[in-house]
Amino acid sequence: MHRRRIRALCFLLAVLAAALVAVPAGGQQSERGLRDRIDSQRDRERALGSGVARLARLERATAREVAVLERRVAAVRAELGEAEAVLASTLQRRNRQRERALRLRARLKDARAQLGELLRLRHARGKPDIVTVVLQADGFAQLLETMDFLERVQRQDERILGTVKNARRNALAQRRALTRLSQERRVAAAAVRRRHAALTTIAAGLHERRTMLSRARSARTALLRGTRAGRRRAERSLKRLLAQRANALRAVGPGGPWSIPWPVVQCESGGQNLPPNSAGASGFYQFMPATWRGLGGSTPHAHLASKAEQDRLAARLWAGGDGAHNWVCAALVGII
Repeated sequence: MHRRRIRALCFLLAVLAAALVAVPAGGQQSERGLRDRIDSQRDRERALGSGVARLARLERATAREVAVLERRVAAVRAELGEAEAVLASTLQRRNRQRERALRLRARLKDARAQLGELLRLRHARGKPDIVTVVLQADGFAQLLETMDFLERVQRQDERILGTVKNARRNALAQRRALTRLSQERRVAAAAVRRRHAALTTIAAGLHERRTMLSRARSARTALLRGTRAGRRRAERSLKRLLAQRANALRAVGPGGPWSIPWPVVQCESGGQNLPPNSAGASGFYQFMPATWRGLGGSTPHAHLASKAEQDRLAARLWAGGDGAHNWVCAALVGII
């Protein structure tokens, strides 16, 4: 009964020691939890980093597209300016031609008035013939003067008729040419305006897309920074945990030195050379009989051998930590 109490007390102390080693002060996570958290955050970092890089590539590509479109918009804006300048010049030419047409129309009106007056006079007086002119002439000089006058009148009539015809023809031609030219310029300017409006709309859409990509990349970058900071905190916690565990494993404990870490010895036997338990394990390191014999133990049970022999065979079984699985307490104290 006393031996069972001692074993129960040793086991309780070992479990408490394992808890102290496995869970650091301050309520930090266990090693497995910290490692899982670090691995998860590393995966998330990789995913976020890949997303940030992809968004950055898209943002750069959109910026290039925006630059290209802005150059095209600038070129079209220059074309529009030229088209509007040509249209303004055309309107000025049309106005000048309109003024000329008005002047020609005035001249035509005057010519028509002169022609009408001449025709009225001729109708009233009748057309003089050559006999009348000769008979009414007071001498040869007056005859010549009268003949010259009649020739001038005829030439003036012909000139007036030509002026009327030319004025009418020029006015109509100028009107048709200017109307056609104005329509063409308006159509060209309207086409350039439509193209400019379309390119401006596309550029605005690309600007908006670039802004959205920049915001998304900033958000991903912020998440990446937060995840990286959390992972680094977890790594620092894990580092402190491993340092605390290493310090605990380097502890010699009473009755040492020991061939395996003291927390394992403390959990297995409490540092006592115990006789066989119900399963047959005995000694400082709680060797099972078959394991003890397999290691070449010199006694039927481990507790019957010297501590030096038990240390030597325990070190062989521990094998630098590769054989830690041979002790259940190695898992309890967090070594494996």
